[in-house]
Amino acid sequence: MMGNFSDKIFHRLDNIEDVEEFYEAIDRKHLSKSLSPERPYTYWTIELYDKANGIRGGGGLGVLAADTRRVAERQQVPFTLITPFYPSEPHQTYSNFENGAYHENVSYAQYGFKFIDTVNIRACGQICTLDVVEKQLGSTRILCITEPNFGELYSGESGGDHRLYQEVSLGFGGYQALKLVGLKPAIMQLNEVATFFAALARLDELASNGMDVYEAIVYTRKHTLYTNHTLVQAAEADFSYEQFERYVFPNLRSKAVRKWLSDKFDNGRIRLSTVTIEIAELRSGVSKLHARVANYHDLAGDKVKFKAVTNGIDIPTWTLPEIVSYLKDKEIIDKFDLPAEKYLENVEKIEAKDIRELKNAGRAELNRVLSHRVDQYGVHPVVEDDALVFDFKRRFVDYKRPWLPMTNPERLAELLEKYNIHYFLAGRVHEGDFVMADKLKNLLETVDRNPILKKRVHYLPDYDEELGRALSVGANVSINTPIVGLEACGTSWMKDIINLGILVSTHDGGVADCPSDSYLCVNGRNEAEEVESLYQRIEEAAKAWQNDFDLEQIIKTELKNYVPVISGSRMLRDYLNYLF
Repeated sequence: MMGNFSDKIFHRLDNIEDVEEFYEAIDRKHLSKSLSPERPYTYWTIELYDKANGIRGGGGLGVLAADTRRVAERQQVPFTLITPFYPSEPHQTYSNFENGAYHENVSYAQYGFKFIDTVNIRACGQICTLDVVEKQLGSTRILCITEPNFGELYSGESGGDHRLYQEVSLGFGGYQALKLVGLKPAIMQLNEVATFFAALARLDELASNGMDVYEAIVYTRKHTLYTNHTLVQAAEADFSYEQFERYVFPNLRSKAVRKWLSDKFDNGRIRLSTVTIEIAELRSGVSKLHARVANYHDLAGDKVKFKAVTNGIDIPTWTLPEIVSYLKDKEIIDKFDLPAEKYLENVEKIEAKDIRELKNAGRAELNRVLSHRVDQYGVHPVVEDDALVFDFKRRFVDYKRPWLPMTNPERLAELLEKYNIHYFLAGRVHEGDFVMADKLKNLLETVDRNPILKKRVHYLPDYDEELGRALSVGANVSINTPIVGLEACGTSWMKDIINLGILVSTHDGGVADCPSDSYLCVNGRNEAEEVESLYQRIEEAAKAWQNDFDLEQIIKTELKNYVPVISGSRMLRDYLNYLF
């Protein structure tokens, strides 16, 4: 259940005509001093994936950041997103079964960012000057720090010097940038541990300005939310004391804060999650399952509890406009993309002919995008009008198992041929992930050896927002097969459901927010049983598109269960409820 505060704010927005009235709604709950244009909700992220605003991320963390800001703008929440602007952008190529890459230089000026001024941080005995640039979008703004040699997202090793330099720049430089534009954070949401140094900068400012260090820690903790997007603390990189002496300690003015931080090292190493947990009293996981099973411990060795705030998507960004209009006309979602009052009853009014008509419009959008994309053979994929489209679109990492449907190539080929299916694979292998690069190569060599798969399986390199959206609106069925217990949330599957597609998935991440009969669930006691279950579900999904009753029942069941889950407005409301 949502709290009274956030319910009243969003109810008030039904009749809002200007931002001032929204502030009055906040005043009614005595929060005008906590959230205002001068004291915004600040959202810190090392990654933003918002190409329309000039920043290309690497995956789901960046996409989520962009969606959160968009939702805040739609709901007129004072919100500032602080992130680096990376002057180099990586792109993927694929040729002759080999992963390749090229890099594109980008400029913030070409995307409408305004230069504000510069700030300085200290690293390796030198003063490093960072440009501060911003772009205002309604009640929100994107505030960036950058410099010509900043490099690209996730450049270097995760525990290396350059990565630490980027993170320190974001934290200490970004905090200075906030002050430069006259903002004081009402709350600091730290997305993943790379943003820890923002809270450290705030703690240092309070202590160096005369506040007792323990009082400063309490104040910082009460105004800081750590949002964890991964499941296992042990998988995280760590840094050495010597690295902190070169990159972190020179930026601290308070000797007491330096002592506090120094005490957090264990055998000369520090894991950022450990100190982030110490500096943030509020902690959230990104799905119900994630909040229960995330395996993180504090300095005392006690397991840390996380509040579940399941991720959501900005529905208008990722959904075919005709589908958004249809769902609103049917009063399934309201004007704020939240579940309409009688959405459960109204979902029953959906008919198969409407689903097919809307997916045909989505297929036209997919074909438009495919006309300027190429597959693993360097050709534009062509999908017949009467064919079905299945997809697997997400970052290529081992636990997501993009290779699982290819376990039995002959079985997959039989299904694709029998039901006239084209299967699209879209996802990038991170540079340096040689294990997954080899697995992708082996997968596509398997495809190449089978004439049916070669005709019907298309790998689309350089996966990005455009391609992800096109597949969501145009595909009939989406496959999501992470190893159960390893996916924190995921949001690609949300885009498939809201675009009236059938989801075939293991019961993991945010999918597990609802019962396993809410979609076509892949299960089994071991991988062999999961593979057999997957092929059965693929066939069940294909048959459903041949039968109006089955198609209606699957789509209706998905919408009834997941419309409340996938709404980005619901996510923002949950955060407001938790924070204030």
